[in-house]
Amino acid sequence: MTSAAEAEILHTVLDRWKSAVDAHDPKRVASYFTDEAIFQGLHPYGVGPESVAEYYDSQPIGMTAAYNILETRRMADDLVLGYLHVDFTFTDRPVVTVNLCVLARRVGDDWLIDHYQVSRLP
Repeated sequence: MTSAAEAEILHTVLDRWKSAVDAHDPKRVASYFTDEAIFQGLHPYGVGPESVAEYYDSQPIGMTAAYNILETRRMADDLVLGYLHVDFTFTDRPVVTVNLCVLARRVGDDWLIDHYQVSRLP
């Protein structure tokens, strides 16, 4: 069951992520991840912001993301789990639709992505 408080936390985190993805700003995308973040896009996984920046730097300019939060769970006071549907749109190829599971962690007064895992279903 998705609650308004958890959805608001995820929207805050994911709106920043989306803005940086849409702007093709890999370093800014990476700044929204914790130092220990496990990141699994559609390529081999990596750990930490540097691997996130490398992944998004390899994405084509003009790629944008549109997401819809399907479910949320409060795992602990400082952890919110989200399950999303994401469409990545490109200028020169069909849309890539994925399911995304993210774990947002409160770090100080901010929320950052601590785990990011994409799955692509046929």
